[in-house]
Amino acid sequence: MNALILAAGLGTRLGQFTEDRPKALVEVAGKTMLEHQLMHLHMAGVEHFVVNVHHFADKVIEFLDEKGNFGLDIRISDERDMLLDTGGGIRRAMHLFGNDRPVLVHNVDIFSGADLEGLYSRHLDSGAAITLLTASRQTSRYLWFDSSSRLRGWNNTKTGQVRSPFADFDMQKCSPMAFQGIHVLSSEALAELDKVEKTAFSITDFYVDNAARLDIRTEKMPATVQWIDAGKPDALLPAAGIVSACYQ
Repeated sequence: MNALILAAGLGTRLGQFTEDRPKALVEVAGKTMLEHQLMHLHMAGVEHFVVNVHHFADKVIEFLDEKGNFGLDIRISDERDMLLDTGGGIRRAMHLFGNDRPVLVHNVDIFSGADLEGLYSRHLDSGAAITLLTASRQTSRYLWFDSSSRLRGWNNTKTGQVRSPFADFDMQKCSPMAFQGIHVLSSEALAELDKVEKTAFSITDFYVDNAARLDIRTEKMPATVQWIDAGKPDALLPAAGIVSACYQ
């Protein structure tokens, strides 16, 4: 398996915790977020890693060097010259794997008990270009999927904005889902990413814009599975609980 750990964000939501380090090196349960994700993904069967860096990039690189990359195959996607946003970052990183296997993309600050190996395997079996891990939870921005689990559109409940490449998009015929920060992309998706003219762009925008030409599906995470976005200070303690319960 290939896995990209998205670690290039500025980490501004963590306030004082990221004054002298990147979000990826903030500790949860005594270890950095990055170490937790590397080990967790490795236990799920990941053999090849790419970590993208921007904010305090030198510290991430030094950390990995000091740890001998934890004995793993890790490559760095360097965004110090320009933060590429999620879409641009994923596009650049996918070219670094050197094989055509799908890439499991995992935000560095997402902690969960999700079945990552199963998600990857089911993506392969489905033939989809992209599989998004989603959940039925409250958010301000929803992805909408039809009865066949295909992405149809997006909306922002705060602004009222609705987007879809389908002229007949009807939210009443679809189900709203929240994105969980974990997704799998095949080489077919990379071919479309390479067509985007912008250097930095949102992966969510890319998904919505290309929903009519790419097979983009959802895998719904069971409500019983623990999950948290540890991008805020008050989420660090609950994240530690997930590490204790779900990470080895």
